[in-house]
Amino acid sequence: MFNNLIESSSHTKEFKRRGSFLLFTTASYLVLFVVTGVVSIYAYDAHLEEQTSEISILTFAPPPAPEEPPVVRNTIPRSPSDSSNSGDRSTRTILIDSPSNPNNPPKEVGTVAENVPPARPDSTIGPKNYDPAPIGSRNNAQGSGGGNGVVVEIPDNPPPPAPVPTPVTPKVLRVSEVLNGRAEYLPRPPYPQMAKIAHVQGRVAVQVLIDESGKVVSAKAIDGPPLLVVESQRAAYGARFSPTKINGQAVKVSGVITYNFVLP
Repeated sequence: MFNNLIESSSHTKEFKRRGSFLLFTTASYLVLFVVTGVVSIYAYDAHLEEQTSEISILTFAPPPAPEEPPVVRNTIPRSPSDSSNSGDRSTRTILIDSPSNPNNPPKEVGTVAENVPPARPDSTIGPKNYDPAPIGSRNNAQGSGGGNGVVVEIPDNPPPPAPVPTPVTPKVLRVSEVLNGRAEYLPRPPYPQMAKIAHVQGRVAVQVLIDESGKVVSAKAIDGPPLLVVESQRAAYGARFSPTKINGQAVKVSGVITYNFVLP
């Protein structure tokens, strides 16, 4: 019994010793962690002195303007008058470029045309406006014993007139007016007995389609009392019309036939 008491007392001291060691170690690590954190805070250099409050403003520099194209000079050589000019060279009293040359537009626009023809690339200033004849025509003129060397321009044949468009004939001619007056034969529909008993009267409009020979091939009521529709459509099929022609060609006609039903 005393042995157990002695052994229990030794175990209690051992536990206290281990607990004190663990507590001391934990406290040491905690103090070391705190010291390390404080040292790292003081050791941190935020470089605040290098920061600046200046604002950088970016400016847009426009691209350089494109260079203007070089001015195109007159392509017609302008040479002084040559007293020894032969009849084989083109001469002008004034060197005027062709108005159709896009490289040399006129500086001034006038309302009166010049009586001097446009100069050619080989034209020079001379006492008169002269163009030599082509080689072939010059030889022919010399062989025939005459000719002044002036080129005569023969205009081309005028283009043929545009063909007259052929009028398009419609397949179906739609007529907006009532076709009763155009009918050669228009039978009158009988008054339905049920409509008489019910005292129904009124106007019935029937849409009809007339073929090229004048016969009604389609009839459909589009307005009117229902009791009067059947007899109206049946009477419309019996109607006859004269053929309708456009540009000499017979066409179909679409229109309306009306019937008025009135009780006696």
